[in-house]
Formats: sequence, C-alpha cells, structure tokens
Amino acid sequence: MPGKLYIVSTPIGNLKDITLRAIETLKQADLIAAEDTRHTKILTSHHGINTPITSYFEYNKVRKADHLIRLLKEGKSVALVSDAGTPGISDPGFVIIKKALEENIDICPIPGPTGFLTALSVSGLPTNKFVFEGFLSNKSSQRRKRLKELSMEERTVIIYESPHRLLKTLQDMLDVLGDIRIVCARELTKKFEEVRREKVSESIEHFSNTKILGEFILLFHSSL
Repeated sequence: MPGKLYIVSTPIGNLKDITLRAIETLKQADLIAAEDTRHTKILTSHHGINTPITSYFEYNKVRKADHLIRLLKEGKSVALVSDAGTPGISDPGFVIIKKALEENIDICPIPGPTGFLTALSVSGLPTNKFVFEGFLSNKSSQRRKRLKELSMEERTVIIYESPHRLLKTLQDMLDVLGDIRIVCARELTKKFEEVRREKVSESIEHFSNTKILGEFILLFHSSL
C-alpha cells in the first residue's frame, strides 16, 4: 500500500501556534519535507520532534517531488511543511500535491495558520468576500497592470510582498490606485508584530524612514 502525504500547517511566527495534531503527525511521519530545513529544525527541536528532515523548495521541487513520490509509493509517510503557514499557498507545495494526486496517493490536510487569513482577520476590512493575489510581479510594468485590474475589484484584495520590494510596490499602488487606505501587516504573531491601517502615502513615508524587515501582507478595498 502506498504511504500518505500529510500537508501540515506550521506557525507563521510564534512557535506555540501549532496544533496538537500537527505535532503528532510530524512525530509519526517517516520523513518531513521542508521548504527551509534550518527553519523547520528550530520548530521540531522546540517541540521534541526527531523525524528526519529533507529539503523541498522552489529550485529542487520537480526533482525532489519525484523522489518523494517514489518513497510514498514504497509505503513511506511524508509530512510536507512550508517555511511558515500552510503548504501550497504561494510556495512549491503545489507541485508534489499535484503529482501525488496523479499517482492516487492519499493526501491528508493538517490545518493550521495561514498568514493572509491572519492579516485579514485583524484588518478591519470586509471579510465576507476577498481575493488572494499572492506575490505580484517583480516587474513594475506588470505590477501596475495587475493593480489596475484589481482596482475594479469589489472584494478585499490581499497581496504578499517582500521587504526589498515593498517601497516600489507601495509607490505603484499610489500611482495606480491613488492615495487609498490600506492595511500593511508584518511580523504577525512575532515579537515585533505590526499592523498599520493608513493611506498609501503614509505607509511610504513610514517605511522610507524605517528599517524594513519581515515579509509583508498588504490589504485594500478600493471602495473604502
């Protein structure tokens, strides 16, 4: 019988934000496939998990997925974890999940934290309907084109952004969307958690004079 692929959600920051079921699954799996092995070892060490860990990330996702599928077909159980949050959300987890489905391998979700839902829950923006865009293009022209399309959205829009590209994206938002009110969240559940609710120009001013650290989640609703 083939093994089972577990999609295990892990904390987005605070190591205590993990379910009992996730800890149990990580302990019982034959192998943990991690986007960042060093990051995952901090988590497993904290919770007394001794399961072997192997790397599975953006640049080895195709080759490594084939290897993990072979192990699963041999009857091994594999727990897939991302750098933080839920695997498959803006990370390479999609590749192995798709391959596992093609090989009729059982997939079991172990739910838990997700960064964009955490940010949405405290944003103060409408939560009944929303669209998750993940990361926009690293090219300004394509970023602006997509922002123009999103300006017509009647739902809350959620975007991920890296620290080194934050100011460029904020400037594009100001130019395309105008000086609308946005929510800018970073370091959620961590010591320096910050959720700013202000105009785009105010965020630009703040982060132009502040050391930019952490991954960012930007939210806006064009009608508000």
